[in-house]
Amino acid sequence: MSGHRFNIHRFAAIVVKEFIQMRRDRLTFGMMVGIPMIQLILFGFAINSNPTKLPTAILCADQSVFSRTLTTAVKNCDYFLFTHEARNEAEARSLLQRGEVQFVLCIPEDFSRKLLRGERPSTLLEADATDPAATGGAVAAMTELVRHSLDRDLQGPLRHLIARPAPVDLRVHRHYNPEIITQYNIVPGLIGVVLTMTMVIITALAITRERERGTMENLLSTPARPAEVMLGKLVPYILVGYIQVALVLCAARFIFHVPLTGSLFLLTCVMLVFIAANLAVGITFSTVAHNQLQAMQMSFFFFLPSILLSGFMFPFRGMPLWAQCIGEVLPLTHFLRIVRGILLKGTGLAEILPELWPLVLFLVVVMGVGIKRYRQTLD
Repeated sequence: MSGHRFNIHRFAAIVVKEFIQMRRDRLTFGMMVGIPMIQLILFGFAINSNPTKLPTAILCADQSVFSRTLTTAVKNCDYFLFTHEARNEAEARSLLQRGEVQFVLCIPEDFSRKLLRGERPSTLLEADATDPAATGGAVAAMTELVRHSLDRDLQGPLRHLIARPAPVDLRVHRHYNPEIITQYNIVPGLIGVVLTMTMVIITALAITRERERGTMENLLSTPARPAEVMLGKLVPYILVGYIQVALVLCAARFIFHVPLTGSLFLLTCVMLVFIAANLAVGITFSTVAHNQLQAMQMSFFFFLPSILLSGFMFPFRGMPLWAQCIGEVLPLTHFLRIVRGILLKGTGLAEILPELWPLVLFLVVVMGVGIKRYRQTLD
């Protein structure tokens, strides 16, 4: 009967055994400690839903004291950071389309003349609204700046202008997403998120599963070279990735009514680089992991920073500099800019090249590491 009773000694032995097993599996133990720490650091320090210091271009055709006062007030605001001075409207629009600036402040040449006449001159703020969360706070701040920044200059006979709702009429043009529809930003980004999650995890598990089942020895007995084996395993998943993309694009167009303004052929070509980069990450993880559990843990360890630091869930420019540097290394960051630019802005190859070459570089480096690790695994 004693064998059916709860025995504290047997219980303690099982507990000790589990701790010993945990100590042997250092990767799993590292994930148990590392993932909560990453979440704490990212959510505590890196994530910011109200970004500041947003790059702004100015197009000023009026050189009066009033325009200088207004621009100085904008410069002193934490939401805006003047990085470009546009010479004409075409250059300003190009800066917005390439994503180099978030806003363009346009002051017309008759600004001071209309202000002195009490005609409420119009000031235009053009915004890249592909990410509504990145522009909301800044637009509200600009409204207050326009309302009060000229109070010190409007004295004496001009003091009556202060009593009006605002001496300047601020007009905001939200480009690429004028109705501030969140789906326009989220749904195109889901293409990159789905591909990252599935391609990395599936590839890492597929090769690790072969090693666990002993079928890797069959490959060892064939004359296939490491590059041939890796490419042969990549191609089927590339086709699966394109099927996933087709499903997301169909849902984006017919369910969420996302405007597909750019070239789908260009997007298809760029997608090949992104899919291959994620598959290379999965293969590299499979050469390090000893079992499928470790492969899953390493994939999640890669996926978590990708989704949090890429600009998918939170504005990229709202993160501190160190977090942006980490995000620039991740392929999802550049792909999100590409897919949103093509689908929402209609950008072409010339505009996406600054985001395309980091993807190619990431693919080459990770693929090289994977092939080298694969050779060592075979040995």
